Amino acid sequence: MVPAHALAGELMERGHFCALVTDERGARIPGLFDGVQTHVLPAGRGGGGPLGILKAARQIWQGRAMSRRLYETFKPSAVIGFGGYPALPALLGALADGIPTAIHEQNAVLGRVNRYLARRVDAVATAYPNVERLKAKYQPKVHLVGNPVREIVKDIGNKPFPALSADGPFRVLVTGGSQGASILSDVVPEGLGLLPPALRQRLQVTQQCRPEDIEQVRAKYAFLGIPADLATYIPDLPERLAWSHVVIARAGASTIAELTVAGRPAILIPLPSAMDDHQTVNAREMADSGGARAVAQTAFTPQELCRQMQGLADDPEGLIVAASRARAVGRPHATQDLADLVEGLGHTPGVDFQPAQGFEPAPQGAFA
Repeated sequence: MVPAHALAGELMERGHFCALVTDERGARIPGLFDGVQTHVLPAGRGGGGPLGILKAARQIWQGRAMSRRLYETFKPSAVIGFGGYPALPALLGALADGIPTAIHEQNAVLGRVNRYLARRVDAVATAYPNVERLKAKYQPKVHLVGNPVREIVKDIGNKPFPALSADGPFRVLVTGGSQGASILSDVVPEGLGLLPPALRQRLQVTQQCRPEDIEQVRAKYAFLGIPADLATYIPDLPERLAWSHVVIARAGASTIAELTVAGRPAILIPLPSAMDDHQTVNAREMADSGGARAVAQTAFTPQELCRQMQGLADDPEGLIVAASRARAVGRPHATQDLADLVEGLGHTPGVDFQPAQGFEPAPQGAFA
């Protein structure tokens, strides 16, 4: 939903009219698509045995029919899908009506719905140069654009990395994504508590915790004497990101995009239960660049975290290099490049797509 929201905003700034087609869950997400015309269609999900699959198929077919009726009056120039079952009915309707289509894949593994649609759509926008489960024969219509991030995060990458002296504060941001992560609550305080006293006294921690974990984590930090600002939701996350020297986080697509655009070194712990283990693959580019250290959850112990943090703190110059390498794989122009692709849908080169020059904008009207 976040990349779709970013694309809609960019296209509307360029004078196009956009509408959102989603399911009931997508329509309830706060803070996105304010003032954008929204249409809720049924979108079934697989699972639940044979009866569940039949029910999902019926809902998808109903959504497809409803989208085609919608297109009769809206007459979109393009329909853009962002993965997940809510996008499927609208794209199937567009394909049936011969409307130009594209899909955007935010992860480094092509999701199931995008996997099904890749053969039929006109363009496939990706966030990573190498995307698993994306067949080589589709490369002529693949366009590397990245994952859109907020302007406030882009601004972080344009500023110097915060100074880190041998005896100054060492600032750590810990975030588990939108749902939090209990493994971080269990391991991070204990791991930081194993650091030498001189380093431990320099620590300043901001940590997102699940509601059921927060008081236990607060007590651990208090016992260790480590200043820690804890919350179940961090409203000023970009400011905390700019403040941090190191980030300890999951490896969701949006997290990786913000870390790389901002240029912040990270210790990444991919969620092992993520579909197709896509977080492990998401972390690969940043880790290979030297901008992050990826640690499997099974290996993420307090002792391992202590070792990693000690190495980072002992090498301030290396930390600056890691920040630079993280930023080198960031794609701060993802929103604009994706909008360029949509405007020139069907007329762009492949994966070496260069943004924005010589494109003829499509007629106004696009679905995200």
